[in-house]
Amino acid sequence: MAASELYTKFARVWIPDPEEVWKSAELLKDYKPGDKLLLLHLEEGKDLEYRLDPKTNELPHLRNPDILVGENDLTALSYLHEPAVLHNLRVRFIDSKLIYTYCGIVLVAINPYEQLPIYGEDIINAYSGQNMGDMDPHIFAVAEEAYKQMARDERNQSIIVSGESGAGKTVSAKYAMRYFATVSGSASEANVEEKVLASNPIMESIGNAKTTRNDNSSRFGKYIEIGFDKRYRIIGANMRTYLLEKSRVMFQAEEERNYHIFYQLCASAKLPEFKMLRLGNANNFHYTKQGGSPMIEGVDDAKEMAHTRQACTLLGISESYQMGIFRILAGILHLGNVGFTSRDSDSCTIPPKHEPLSIFCDLMGVDYDEMCHWLCHRKLATATETYIKPISKLQATNARDALAKHIYAKLFNWIVDHVNQALHSAVKQHSFIGVLDIYGFETFEINSFEQFCINYANEKLQQQFNMHVFKLEQEEYMKEQIPWTLIDFYDNQPCINLIESKLGILDLLDEECKMPKGTDDTWAQKLYNTHLNKCALFEKPRLSNKAFIIQHFADKVEYQCEGFLEKNKDTVFEEQIKVLKSSKFKMLPELFQDDEKAISPTTATSSGRTPLTRTPAKPTKGRPGQMAKEHKKTVGHQFRNSLHLLMETLNATTPHYVRCIKPNDFKFPFTFDEKRAVQQLRACGVLETIRISAAGFPSRWTYQEFFSRYRVLMKQKDVLSDRKQTCKNVLEKLIQDKDKYQFGKTKIFFRAGQVAYLEKLRADKLRAACIRIQKIIRGWLLRKKYLRMRRAAITVQRYVRGYQARCYAKFLRRTRAATIIQKYWRMYVIRRRYKIRRTATIVLQSYLRGYLARNRYRKILREHKTVIIHKWVRGWLARIHYKRSMHAIIYLQCCFRRMMAKRELKKLKIEARSVERYKKLHIGMENKIMQLQRKVDEQNKDYKCLMEKLTTLEGIYNSETEKLRSDLERLQLSEEEAKIATGRVLSLQQEINKLRKDLEQTQSEKKSIEEHADRYKQETEQLVSNLKEENSSLKQEKETLNRLIVEQAKKMTETMEKKLVEETKQLELDLNDERLRYQNLLNEFSRLEERYDDLKEEMTLMVNVPKPGHKRTDSTHSSNESEYTFSSEIAETEDIPLRTEEPTEKKVPLDMSLFLKLQKRVTELEQEKQVMQDELDRKEEQVLRSKAKEEERPQIRGAELEYESLKRQELESENKKLKNELNELRKALSEKSAPEVTAPGAPAYRVLMEQLTSVSEELDVRKEEVLILRSQLVSQKEAIQPKNTMTDSTVLLEDVQKMKDKGEIAQAYIGLKETNRLLESQLQSQKRSHENEAEALRGEIQSLKEENNRQQQLLAQNLQLPPEARIEASLQHEITRLTNENLDLMEQLEKQDKTVRKLKKQLKVFAKKIGELEVGQMENISPGQIIDEPIRPVNIPRKEKDFQGMLEYKKDDEQKLVKNLILELKPRGVAVNLIPGLPAYILFMCVRHADYLNDDQKVRSLLTSTINSIKKVLKKRGDDFETVSFWLSNTCRFLHCLKQYSGEEGFMKHNTSRQNEHCLTNFDLAEYRQVLSDLAIQIYQQLVRVLENILQPMIVSGMLEHETIQGVSGVKPTGLRKRTSSIADEGTYTLDSILRQLNSFHSVMCQHGMDPELIKQVVKQMFYIVGAITLNNLLLRKDMCSWSKGMQIRYNVSQLEEWLRDKNLMNSGAKETLEPLIQAAQLLQVKKKTDDDAEAICSMCNALTTAQIVKVLNLYTPVNEFEERVSVSFIRTIQMRLRDRKDSPQLLMDAKHIFPVTFPFNPSSLALETIQIPASLGLGFISRV
Repeated sequence: MAASELYTKFARVWIPDPEEVWKSAELLKDYKPGDKLLLLHLEEGKDLEYRLDPKTNELPHLRNPDILVGENDLTALSYLHEPAVLHNLRVRFIDSKLIYTYCGIVLVAINPYEQLPIYGEDIINAYSGQNMGDMDPHIFAVAEEAYKQMARDERNQSIIVSGESGAGKTVSAKYAMRYFATVSGSASEANVEEKVLASNPIMESIGNAKTTRNDNSSRFGKYIEIGFDKRYRIIGANMRTYLLEKSRVMFQAEEERNYHIFYQLCASAKLPEFKMLRLGNANNFHYTKQGGSPMIEGVDDAKEMAHTRQACTLLGISESYQMGIFRILAGILHLGNVGFTSRDSDSCTIPPKHEPLSIFCDLMGVDYDEMCHWLCHRKLATATETYIKPISKLQATNARDALAKHIYAKLFNWIVDHVNQALHSAVKQHSFIGVLDIYGFETFEINSFEQFCINYANEKLQQQFNMHVFKLEQEEYMKEQIPWTLIDFYDNQPCINLIESKLGILDLLDEECKMPKGTDDTWAQKLYNTHLNKCALFEKPRLSNKAFIIQHFADKVEYQCEGFLEKNKDTVFEEQIKVLKSSKFKMLPELFQDDEKAISPTTATSSGRTPLTRTPAKPTKGRPGQMAKEHKKTVGHQFRNSLHLLMETLNATTPHYVRCIKPNDFKFPFTFDEKRAVQQLRACGVLETIRISAAGFPSRWTYQEFFSRYRVLMKQKDVLSDRKQTCKNVLEKLIQDKDKYQFGKTKIFFRAGQVAYLEKLRADKLRAACIRIQKIIRGWLLRKKYLRMRRAAITVQRYVRGYQARCYAKFLRRTRAATIIQKYWRMYVIRRRYKIRRTATIVLQSYLRGYLARNRYRKILREHKTVIIHKWVRGWLARIHYKRSMHAIIYLQCCFRRMMAKRELKKLKIEARSVERYKKLHIGMENKIMQLQRKVDEQNKDYKCLMEKLTTLEGIYNSETEKLRSDLERLQLSEEEAKIATGRVLSLQQEINKLRKDLEQTQSEKKSIEEHADRYKQETEQLVSNLKEENSSLKQEKETLNRLIVEQAKKMTETMEKKLVEETKQLELDLNDERLRYQNLLNEFSRLEERYDDLKEEMTLMVNVPKPGHKRTDSTHSSNESEYTFSSEIAETEDIPLRTEEPTEKKVPLDMSLFLKLQKRVTELEQEKQVMQDELDRKEEQVLRSKAKEEERPQIRGAELEYESLKRQELESENKKLKNELNELRKALSEKSAPEVTAPGAPAYRVLMEQLTSVSEELDVRKEEVLILRSQLVSQKEAIQPKNTMTDSTVLLEDVQKMKDKGEIAQAYIGLKETNRLLESQLQSQKRSHENEAEALRGEIQSLKEENNRQQQLLAQNLQLPPEARIEASLQHEITRLTNENLDLMEQLEKQDKTVRKLKKQLKVFAKKIGELEVGQMENISPGQIIDEPIRPVNIPRKEKDFQGMLEYKKDDEQKLVKNLILELKPRGVAVNLIPGLPAYILFMCVRHADYLNDDQKVRSLLTSTINSIKKVLKKRGDDFETVSFWLSNTCRFLHCLKQYSGEEGFMKHNTSRQNEHCLTNFDLAEYRQVLSDLAIQIYQQLVRVLENILQPMIVSGMLEHETIQGVSGVKPTGLRKRTSSIADEGTYTLDSILRQLNSFHSVMCQHGMDPELIKQVVKQMFYIVGAITLNNLLLRKDMCSWSKGMQIRYNVSQLEEWLRDKNLMNSGAKETLEPLIQAAQLLQVKKKTDDDAEAICSMCNALTTAQIVKVLNLYTPVNEFEERVSVSFIRTIQMRLRDRKDSPQLLMDAKHIFPVTFPFNPSSLALETIQIPASLGLGFISRV
């Protein structure tokens, strides 16, 4: 399009500026073709006439619209040129604090010179798995793209990091490697990723130094290949190094340092192991003091030395080798201090016994004289003779420095080789990612051989970069099938040819080095003769004949020829090397072993860098002569070869580019120097990328994005159903030149500037539409105002006219009213006059009549009152006389009584004087006495009750002892051990008799004390009567005190309640923290357990090599696995370090409680191991003894076996009899089918009763036989051992074959075994009971003795006291004694009550069983059942059984039960068809039955198998949400059942009486409850991980990218890194997808019967994950921070809240977890200009941290031109207001955080006896009980 269309008035352009490089200006008038001047208005307010170049007539660059400024990708800019790139980088770096920006395939990284919180593990997790364009630019995004392409394309990758010194290359490479180490993990147990990261401190210490530009500048290039296996986990690494700057070893410029390792050694010189190095301050050595800056601010060299040594240890470099390295480095420092003195101009010498040289020789292990000689001489070899020639002082100094550099280079190579050996893996490498950290383009005032090599390497890398960019452009065009022409881009192949081709600069340099008399001057003349005026890229300076200029891709560079030949030759005296090779120090010759066999040996120039150090995987084969020839190669030739190898490696990989930019030379944070930035952008190829992109079609839009953005430019008739055709039609109308765009298959390609033109059209259209809308609205407003004024005028007129009419009417009314008033007034005056006269007459008459009447009334009244006064006066006189006589009588009585009272008072005073002191002593004793009296009464009552109970207990005890005595006498006849027990019982009885005597004695003492107490009681009663008077006053004081106490109590309760509330809140927080820490430990435990299982499987695979045929497993495997108990879970993790020596895992905080448990468990295992070893030894001894006995007594054993066979034959005959009798019974029952067949008196009934009696008799006989057989079996067990039963088995088999019914043999054997166990258990129980009784009696004796001693002591003390104190002390002692006795008796009573309750329960159970048996015997058999089941007539059917809620199973069926109920159970069918939690109920009912049988082993085995099986199921199907939810629900239900039926009162509150009967009776399973609780926590955490894995792909797409409200958010232009489209495709997730998934989760959990409180916790965790991931992505995506996106987010959050309301989950706390996201959305929408806005934001965003608020404000991006960016001043205002807020500096939320889970007790109302077991579960082998 024409320039006149773009360069119009108000268009903004860029003009060159010497200070700011580019300056923005605005056109004041339209440009017309032919104009030579442009009238511009600068931003600072000045007007300028800009003159165009008359030759080119080139117009200034146009400025991009503000909406495009600050884009993530520079290629998204419509106008692609240098000022646009520079301005975009400046805005992002200064205003938004963003240091990363894409430029096509290049990541531009600007060094902020400040630590930023954007490299944590949470950021790594956020970028992991994301597309490169979906997130903001970051080094992690480049690393993720490389990792993803390696896995997807099966192609090796490279990340090329380049830039100036101090630009941050090393840090970027380090972060890339950290990303790979974190994301991929290690494939082996060696923690290779830690070793890869550990190589950085070592390489930085020996290869980095302080320069004027950088405190940690890498003085070498390196290429690290990180190897991966087929699962893309790190298995190893390999490092190549390039161009080590060896000249820094002997020389440093001002304000620079040598390599860090030298200063680290000097800082650690005082360590004891470094004393032998004889080091000191760095200023004492010539090689470390030249720069004058031995310290770096903020760096502690001693600590860095410790880190370096730690890294060496981690990489396998032993302490001896480390000390060897330090010896060599110290020797180099001492060598630098060696001084020379001149003897003449051609020779020099070293002072005798020169200390630095002697220290160097001691450290290196070489001869002092020999080294001294060859430092001052050299050997010259000719064809016939060899000469030794002295050298001058300058030559000797140079030779010393060359030797130091050579030693350091060799040591550097040796360390690199050992690092590569440590990083090498034996596993085959599948692919690798290379990280190239190499120097950028360099140009200084004086450029020498080093800069020449560096710029040569950059020319090669730039060529590879250009070709790759061009290739990507070409592939994109071909993919979209659009016509394209060859893009004219800068090809630097001529410059490369000038350097490396035949007769090139390097070739001529090598040729000159071979010449005997070659010099730098002759080489320069050859360059001029060969290339000057023949190559356009080669020039000669005007004023110099010893320099040349090369036109590089970035700039012209002038090189000084001086020193090129010497540096290229790399001269080191061979004699000095031979002296070092002959060293006694073993490590030193190792450094020089590869001189004759290295492919690319590293030699050094006198002031240059080593070209390459590479450790190849396999040595290259070659002839010896060829190796010797290659050894003579020059440095330039070696560097060219190594560079070719590097380029081959890079060309074989997919490259990724990182260009590091140094913003200023002063290391100021976030300071941007435009000049320096432009220099580096030109040098690093970023602008070349822009130019290549601008030459083609840089702007690319999909058809849908173009339609969404530019829909406003279309008319309704232009919109078709086909979006592609619609876009084509519109573009043909908008842009006439068809060369400005191309239509691809999926995208539209635009030339540079076309998007800006479309944006201008769009803005003009919107502006015109806005003006039109404003016009209509303003007209509407004015018309509305006019109509309002017209209506107002009419209203005013109406009111005025009405007012005038009303005034006239009022006048008429007033006139008429005046006439009427006059008429009535005249009438009123006359009438009033008449009324006054009439009234006066009447008044006179009334006053006269009244006066007469009053006089008459006063006369009558006076007479009446006279009579009354007479009456009262007479009465008063009579009363006065009476009172006087009464007063006299009373006075006489008082005098007499006073006299009597005085007498009594004297008596009382005498008594009071005697009692007064006693009253003082016993003030307040009334209350005490009353209390003591009450206590005495209560103690007497309790004592009587206890005495009665004691007598009854003594009677019970006597009866029990009699029973025990009879049992002991009976057992004495059967067992030898019982005899000993009987003897002990007799002795115990004697002790009991003694104790009884003692008891009688104490009882007598007790009676005497009671009598004493009675006397004391009488005395106290007397005291009580005297103290009653004081009681009333004390009561009043007590009331006042009580009132004060109540008031104070109220105040204290209020304060205590406040404190209690605060303490409860704090305790809740502490509890949550502790719960979180515990559950994190459980999570770590489960992770270690899984790792242990994986390692165990790997070890079995490694140990058991697969062979053809049957594979036999160890028989102990299943037993060992089944022997785990609830504590075995901890033991499993404890065994890990014993079984496999794993390397150091990622260290977690040590929990002391867990550590102590583990330590205790280890000691227990060691004790068990020792016990088992002792038992094994004992068994072996028994086996040896049994063998000897077996040889001596074979006949005895045969006789015993014959006796056993005879007994078995007798048993067989008896069993046959029983079978015959049973058959007769069956026949009798089957012959008759009448219902009366089973009635009492019937034949069948009589036969049944006869059979039952015979069976009972037979049972007694069997018991006697079992006793005999038991004795035989005991002797048989002693003689026969398990390991030597081969001979016995033959004899037994013969007896077994004689028996026909094998089932009877098994039954007999089982019966014998059970009888044996029963007798042993009875014996042991009796033994234990006797021992317990003895211990109890001893304890009672001891307590009685102590009580007796105490009584004696108290009696002695009481005798010394006065009588009153003695009485009080004795009473107090008696009270305490009685109280203690009372408490003891109460405890005994409680124990007895518990025993009685337990026995009652057992008695009820046995009574029910007996009743069931009796009912079963008495019930009738229905005829149908007799006919249908003739085979089993003995199983008499009963009516419906009263089940006890238990399930019975055999011990052998345990594995089958676990398999069918847990391992092979499908949750879907169980959840839909059966009751929730059915497996948990079944397992608990099985546990109840085992508890009912009192089988401890069965309970433990079942619970352990259950726990292990659940773990197996979750490990196998742990990714299935239904499975994890199902077993979480059942585990919780199982846990609740164990609590509900535990018998503890706290859990039995909600039980029914029937449920309380089902409580466990024998075992306390509290420990198992804890194990199940831990298991439930692990399942919950696994459920959360499954939820997160399912929801995570949906969240970003549904919550952020998808447009729930269509048309609100516009699509901005994007660059090469396309973001994920927000238009809903078929494969994209929407908010509805998230809601559907939440519904699915909720319905599944409800179907599985999960506790409601647990569902609320799961929902809260889900919503936290949604909010955290959404907010984290929002904070890392600049394109999402806009006003319209805030509206979308708020709408999405409202939909989630609506879902919570529908599910009645608003009180779950899930809404609160979304608060940070809600506030972030509000922050995007609020006004952000004034201080009031800042205050509102600070008060509103209380759930966001300061870093998050500032990040959102920095990322806020307008989508349309009508929006405004947030100013930097406003952001600073926010930071100032929030500086006092104490919150976390972390930017992202922890999306992996799991809230601590709790399992509130939720009892079940389901009755266990009503549960039916469905046949679909396959549990027919268990039966209800």
